[in-house]
Amino acid sequence: MSSTSNLQKIISAVGNRILGNPFKTFLIICLLVGLVVQYTANNLSINTDTAELIAPDAPFQQNRRKFEQNFSQDMHTLLLVVESDVPELTKSATKRLGRLLSADKTHFDSVYVPNDNDYFHRNGLLYLGQDDLQTLSDSLSQAQPFIGRISKEPNLTGFFSILEEALTSANKDQSVPIDLTSLIDKINTALHKRVNGEDSLLSWENLIAEQKITQASANKGFINVLPKFDYTSIRPAENAIEAIRKAAESIQEPNLPKVKVWVTGEVGLEDDELLGMSTGTFNASIFSVVLVFAILLTAYRSLALTLATLFTLALGMVFCGGFAALSVKQLNLISVAFAVSNIGLGVEYAIHFCLRYRDNLSHHIDKVRAIRSTLLSTSPSLLLCAGTTAIGLYAFIPTDYKGVSELGLLAGTSLFICLLITLTVLPLLLKFVPVSVPADTMNTHPALARLAERLANLTLHYAKPIAIVTGLLTLLSIVLVFQVETDFNPLNLRDPKTESVIAFKDLMKDKDTSPMTLTILAPDADKTKALQRQLAKVDTVDKSISLFDFVPENQEDKLAIIEEIALILGAQPQRFPELQPDRAPENGIGKLIRAIDTVLPQKTNAKEVESLTTLRKELSDILIELDARQITSRDQFIEQVQITLLGTLPKVMNELYASLNASEVTLADVPPDIRERWLSKSGLYRIQIIPRYDLNNLDNMAKFITDVQAIAPETTDLPIMYWESMKEVINAFQEAIIIALITITLLLMAIRRNVIDTVLVMTPLILAGLFTMASTVLTGTPINFANIIALPLLLGLGVDNGIHMVEKLHHSLSEEQNIYQSSTARAMFYGALTTASSFAGLAFSPHQGIASMGLVITIGIFWIMTCTFVILPALSKLVFKHKISHPTVKLPETA
Repeated sequence: MSSTSNLQKIISAVGNRILGNPFKTFLIICLLVGLVVQYTANNLSINTDTAELIAPDAPFQQNRRKFEQNFSQDMHTLLLVVESDVPELTKSATKRLGRLLSADKTHFDSVYVPNDNDYFHRNGLLYLGQDDLQTLSDSLSQAQPFIGRISKEPNLTGFFSILEEALTSANKDQSVPIDLTSLIDKINTALHKRVNGEDSLLSWENLIAEQKITQASANKGFINVLPKFDYTSIRPAENAIEAIRKAAESIQEPNLPKVKVWVTGEVGLEDDELLGMSTGTFNASIFSVVLVFAILLTAYRSLALTLATLFTLALGMVFCGGFAALSVKQLNLISVAFAVSNIGLGVEYAIHFCLRYRDNLSHHIDKVRAIRSTLLSTSPSLLLCAGTTAIGLYAFIPTDYKGVSELGLLAGTSLFICLLITLTVLPLLLKFVPVSVPADTMNTHPALARLAERLANLTLHYAKPIAIVTGLLTLLSIVLVFQVETDFNPLNLRDPKTESVIAFKDLMKDKDTSPMTLTILAPDADKTKALQRQLAKVDTVDKSISLFDFVPENQEDKLAIIEEIALILGAQPQRFPELQPDRAPENGIGKLIRAIDTVLPQKTNAKEVESLTTLRKELSDILIELDARQITSRDQFIEQVQITLLGTLPKVMNELYASLNASEVTLADVPPDIRERWLSKSGLYRIQIIPRYDLNNLDNMAKFITDVQAIAPETTDLPIMYWESMKEVINAFQEAIIIALITITLLLMAIRRNVIDTVLVMTPLILAGLFTMASTVLTGTPINFANIIALPLLLGLGVDNGIHMVEKLHHSLSEEQNIYQSSTARAMFYGALTTASSFAGLAFSPHQGIASMGLVITIGIFWIMTCTFVILPALSKLVFKHKISHPTVKLPETA
């Protein structure tokens, strides 16, 4: 009692000083605000680099830094995926885009286009499997007559004459490089698009080589880009990505199919995530501000009090920003959430103060006396709430999750700042704000009043049934809690409709392009080879790649096959001629149509009949189009058709001729730009390990990581970062929540010196947490990096409400007294609504992580209010029976 009395004396003295010198206090506040705003603007920034947010000194982070130091060109990069329907177009677009980006030193530190160098152009065939190379030789042997014929007359007339001969010749299989029906179908598709105004291009690489010159992912080109970051921006790579999009537009060629450039990779994913988070959070914030304004108007029924509360909240945010600038200097993607936490918890203090002030106005005609009475009655419990909530947040400071550690420091301290502003500035505002008090000050809307009466009757009259139902729900929730799912794959938190996520998931479908690989750094060549031999025996490993894999196997046999191809083509000294202008292809088209008319009645195969019929129609449409056009337009159209059918042929053949110059390769022949990505300057060899199974499955990821770490514990790369971060975050939150619960309990015991009160205060918190976790199972919402942040916020709100309700129940625990009509209960209710409104809008965010956070917090607030307004009064009725039957002298209310 003495400590409470001393506290009330201090509060009374401070209140008298503020209310007695309002203009002097106002000037001091204005001066402080100006200084704080200036200091914050000069010293507070946002660092969106997420690499060091989790356990920066843990072994897995040290391994990552070692990898990054030795192979920095492969870390924090953008991966550009260039894609079109035609491999030849993909290659040329990739090369052009790479050249443009390499010249842009303003936005990029380095640009690397894999396989785009003279070394691979000359020796690429050596990297094919021996069976694939032999298949290519067989295909080219079959295509040789066609290549010889078309090289002599490289235009539409020459091409159509070959098709005519293929249709009419008894030995037609030697006239075209592939099955005739298949070729005609591809020609039909290309011509149909071109005649109807669509851009189209026939791929001769696919036709002649049957996709054996390159891998199955030939329609994709890759560029690794190291951008220059601006970490003072919410999107550090924004300028670089915009430069990429402009360059991608400039490489689009007229009259050719569209080339799509996907921006993905680690940095691309982060940028889309930041964009989605900022957009979703901004929209949710607008929604929240409007909703909070409406809730405050409903709670106060006074525009003046509403504006005073919002002004107090805004002022508190200014000083909280100043503390952030002083303490951490830089906000990260997690700690920036302290602002939202302040809105949710900070505004509750003002609501308690204003509602009690309105009630006091009905008893004290003098406004100043009503303010002083409100200060004395609300300050002790609000200070206790701030203290216990801050402890819950401070418990996260010692954890290895740096983002949440800083969030705990900022959010916990900001509570005291917001409370201090509420107890100093708000009374000053209320002294000058006119507030009218209607006769029904203590009453609400009739419907709400009836609801409050029924709720009071329910909780107190049916206390035992409620306690039994609560016990059953608790047992059910305990069972469900063991089924709570966790999903700490950052890819699953992001908006699945964004470009980077779509491209990344598409790459993961192919083992050869999947970014989800592991990396081992070996000290020397012998150790590298030994590790690869060990990895080859691991079931979860598909294959491993190191610098030594750039020396092809069976080179002697492959070179013999390449020599055989050269003899078949007779092309060593040759170069395929450029396409010749063809100003009058009508004669060749007419002959081909007549050939079709001749052979069509002889065909019995339905597929062949359909293909030939379609070809005849497309050729006839070309003749009609030529006849309808004027000379200039006609020549342009002929050129477009010729490019559609033959445009890629010269490039494919010339690349093939160049690859016939292959020679035996040794390790010394590997180009420096390849070597430096597999052998660091310090002599460390990189081994890339490709998984056999889908790592979207957490069990597969865990097994893959465990198997590889059993061979090399220092393994690193994306799967390790995801997996170890998940474990660190879970451990951090378990540790912090245990510390918070124990510390809050001890503090409550020390202050209230009553075991029953302490248990009752903690009951809504523990039950709400249990029910919330059970609800995530029922709603299919796994715990992830984003929604786990809801726990400290719910912890604070739960403790606050428990303290307020237990204190109120000590004085109003009877069925004749409706506790739900008190200013305390109303403040709790409207405070919870404002907090919920701050987060409910997030549930509709396209960012899956933010949406899940909004959902979990909304569910959590529902359970906190249920436990506080329904379960706690019922339990209190059973615990405090003796107080009801033998009432004691009523003490002054503190809240």
